[in-house]
Amino acid sequence: MNFTPHLVKASTLQESPEQCFQHPLNPNAIRHTKSIGDWVGLKRLGVHLVRVEPGRDTTQFHYHHQEEEFIYILSGKGIAVIGEAEYEVGPGDFMGFTAPSQPHSLSNPFDQDLVYLMGGERRSVDICDYPKLQQRLIRNGENRQLYNWDDQQPFET
Repeated sequence: MNFTPHLVKASTLQESPEQCFQHPLNPNAIRHTKSIGDWVGLKRLGVHLVRVEPGRDTTQFHYHHQEEEFIYILSGKGIAVIGEAEYEVGPGDFMGFTAPSQPHSLSNPFDQDLVYLMGGERRSVDICDYPKLQQRLIRNGENRQLYNWDDQQPFET
């Protein structure tokens, strides 16, 4: 595949294969992704074109402590869970999540693919909580450690 610096043409997007990703904490969370930010050399910002098939989730209900992220719906419909509320989302809807944010997830219970643009920061260190699982993921570079909330010990000085 031939990429032009700073520009990804629509024809390149259409011809490029998707990468399939299954979330390690949710076997129903399977997304088909094109990491278009990588194609133009973005290092500090991830930008991804994502497709989610009917009946699938996009991730496990979570929130980040360090990294902000966003989702912009291009086509299809989904159900966004933000905090304790559920919202039907569709083309043109935008979601932005500060760090830290309300826990959130997105699913596609409808009969057509859900397609969206997703982006976020790529900090070297992040903490991601999964409140429904009561687990915390700590990422430092490529090193990832998953902890159960009950196993965490307070830091005493």
